[in-house]
Amino acid sequence: MPFRAPLLFLRAALAASTMLAAASPALPQVTRPNETREQPAAPTETIEIGLSTETIAITSNFRGTDLTIFGALDNADPLIRRQGRYDIIVVLQGPERDLVVRKKERYLGVWVNAESQTFLGVPLSYSLASTRSLQDIADPKVYRQLSIGVDNFYLAPKAADNSNGNVAQFSKELREIKMRQGLYSQRIGDVEFISPTLFRATLSLPTNVPVGRHRARALLFRNGTFVREANTSLQIVKAGLEYQIYEAAQNHSLLYGLFAVFLAVITGWFGRFLFRKD
Repeated sequence: MPFRAPLLFLRAALAASTMLAAASPALPQVTRPNETREQPAAPTETIEIGLSTETIAITSNFRGTDLTIFGALDNADPLIRRQGRYDIIVVLQGPERDLVVRKKERYLGVWVNAESQTFLGVPLSYSLASTRSLQDIADPKVYRQLSIGVDNFYLAPKAADNSNGNVAQFSKELREIKMRQGLYSQRIGDVEFISPTLFRATLSLPTNVPVGRHRARALLFRNGTFVREANTSLQIVKAGLEYQIYEAAQNHSLLYGLFAVFLAVITGWFGRFLFRKD
């Protein structure tokens, strides 16, 4: 056959190439310069807090008290920790309520109410403590975003009252009134590190601290950057005989009224019996 020789030659060449491929060693896998392996992310710092007490009872002889907040840092960077570039801001915010601010004007020698502005969800109390001055920790824009500081949390005006154009002035006056009452306060340096990762904050609660649920916040900053926040709650309740009488009048008005009438009758009868003239 005329094509037999070329066919045998092709088969021999194919077999030889197969043997060379099997005998050649495997080449190592080459990584391209732009194909870099992803490095595991560094652990982010976390913060935990606890209160010296979770409930404060207000009695008739309550004269204010101090609240201690303890906290701990986890995964803290040793270098940043040694350089003192961690900062803590602690906030205790009281229950919220709608408040009305009224402007008084003198009319015919008498002070009367003029303009007014209603604000929604106003914290009845607000106490802050920090490791350093707020201006040395972060930018004011950060505080406004996080509602940190007496001058930085937002006071929402009621839509119906938002037409007088003096919302900013009324907001400023409300904050100043609260500060004069001792319900809004800021204390610089009252947060201190008692160990490389443990800190302690002290907040003063005034005599007129509002009753209800208070929210405690601790915010961690690193080099002026907000990192993490921890939250817990404090319950402030009234206690004593006066509060029990008040609760009975509010929650059991019928029984309270009947008992008051019965007590008045017994007292009158006993007085008549004691002071009668025979």
